[in-house]
Amino acid sequence: MAKAPVLTPQADDFPRWYQDLINKAELADNGPVRGTMVIRPYGYGLWERMQAELDARIKDTGTENAYFPLLIPQSYLTREADHVEGFAPELAVVTHGGGKELEEPAVVRPTSETIVNEYFSKWVQSYRDLPLLINQWANVVRWELRPRLFLRTSEFLWQEGHTAHATYEEARDFAARIQREVYGDFLENVLAIDFVSGRKTVKERFAGAVNTLTLESMMGDGKALQMVTSHELGQNFARAFDTRYLTSDGTQELVWQTSWGSTTRMIGALVMIHGDDDGLRVPPRLAQIQVVVLAVKGDEAVLAKVREVGDRLRAAGLRVRVDDRTDVPFGRRAVDWELKGVPVRVEIGPRDLENGTAMLARRIPGGKEPVAIDALESLLPAVLEEDQALLLRQSRERRESRTTDVSTIEEAAEVAAAGGWARVPWATLGEEGEARLAEQSLTVRCLIAEDGSVPDDGDAPGNVAVVARAY
Repeated sequence: MAKAPVLTPQADDFPRWYQDLINKAELADNGPVRGTMVIRPYGYGLWERMQAELDARIKDTGTENAYFPLLIPQSYLTREADHVEGFAPELAVVTHGGGKELEEPAVVRPTSETIVNEYFSKWVQSYRDLPLLINQWANVVRWELRPRLFLRTSEFLWQEGHTAHATYEEARDFAARIQREVYGDFLENVLAIDFVSGRKTVKERFAGAVNTLTLESMMGDGKALQMVTSHELGQNFARAFDTRYLTSDGTQELVWQTSWGSTTRMIGALVMIHGDDDGLRVPPRLAQIQVVVLAVKGDEAVLAKVREVGDRLRAAGLRVRVDDRTDVPFGRRAVDWELKGVPVRVEIGPRDLENGTAMLARRIPGGKEPVAIDALESLLPAVLEEDQALLLRQSRERRESRTTDVSTIEEAAEVAAAGGWARVPWATLGEEGEARLAEQSLTVRCLIAEDGSVPDDGDAPGNVAVVARAY
């Protein structure tokens, strides 16, 4: 008799499947205040691995970590008009503290451009202080009307980079470098997620920026998700906060700036891109547990062998968990690890021990096969790399197979409404066409050049708009 499904099938109800998986894989729970979330240990372990991988790449660019306050004077946000207008609907404002009304309300950090510039204007005095490259790991609050765990929550975790440069060209190139060498490398080589790298339209770019670069990925249901962004801020915030430097020629000039960020939204993307009807599939390079070694039964010889194998695999450099909880039925434990998406299970029982073998269960391609216990250390690293590559290939094949080149607004809307991505000439669409698509809850995710690269100019001839329904 076929087993009852643990999760709602994706094909039946993708949003319900997503919520089921978040719950049953023990990634997160809803918080007590609407729009907040409690990230459970397994989910937070994914975030910790993401942090570690991103942090190393960020530091490789010469950027250093710092921390800025959670509470920002409300007056700071009003200094840059586009910025405050863009964030006003999402702000959470503190008006009382210590039982008294505050002299000036404080905004709970929605992003930190304003408070960073307050201090950049103190720290930057001359060209010798540039470039100034700062990143912080923090939480932010943006009041969300339609929350969904990881994808849209009123409070989420992120990193936000803020930099100041002597010239426009330096700032422009640094924003592009972050997009390519930090975010692009991380998504492709750690998360095994395919993406399109492009430029946001004026309507979609960050409030207060002069240009926003984005990486957009296709989810399992064909919708798009903005994975990360990198912004050229020009001199907008520098002008508002008088962030100037003394040049080598003795003149005072405004700095040029960037900001860029990635969030816990990536965990939601991981679920929707790599998950299947049996649960999550975690890319091996990301997984905090790459291999779980399970004792099938409580035989003392089996338990001893399981623990020995765990120690050997750890010594070989793998991230391993030994599951010797034989008071919990084996089938239940196997299903739980499958839900959590651990790439490899090594299952050992009395008969396996007699034969000198273990049952190798691969979560990503599926399937089981017996392998020699003594061969595990040499076999598993190659298996994990093979499965990492498979996930990226599947992600790319999904996007390519569901992307259609079209020539009219109507065709673009039809493709996107049906759960695909449409590529249409930006000259055909334009801002008027973008507004028409918005009426159908469809958006231009980004602009790309004819050759697929990121265009230097949003209105360059030949630019192509990528149109999709998005989260």
